[in-house]
Amino acid sequence: MKRLFSPWRKDYIDGPFKEEGCIFCNALKKEDDAQNLILYRGARVIVMLNLYPYTNGHVMVAPIAHEPSLEFLDSETRAEMMELVTQTINVLKEIYRPHGFNLGANIGKAAGAGVPDHVHLHILPRWNGDTNFMATVGETRVLPETIEETYKRIKNAWK
Repeated sequence: MKRLFSPWRKDYIDGPFKEEGCIFCNALKKEDDAQNLILYRGARVIVMLNLYPYTNGHVMVAPIAHEPSLEFLDSETRAEMMELVTQTINVLKEIYRPHGFNLGANIGKAAGAGVPDHVHLHILPRWNGDTNFMATVGETRVLPETIEETYKRIKNAWK
């Protein structure tokens, strides 16, 4: 999976690489593999890597149902989402041994949602000192492994 652009460049959002339609709905039509970044497909929820990771191991948990916010999902879907968030955190702890996690959802465009019509939760492993001058001054993230390697490591540890 060769990337022809830097996801941390400011122009990637409006560039020629922007995917048409909903990234989650598009992923659901594809195979669960490294090319499509899908780590796990449950009964109501998928787990996939973020193509534009903030840190290595940046994972998203999204319902199969195309809904803009959590309150539109049934309780079984919300419960499966939280179970998969918990399982993902355990897998990331095993692989990366982070010092903490950011867990969150940007619901609505005003809240910064990149995909405002399909609610999803972000799980980001964090380490003490993982924000440095490169991110702050250079507007560049330095990731110590490729997204392909991240996929392999998480997929192999998934139980």
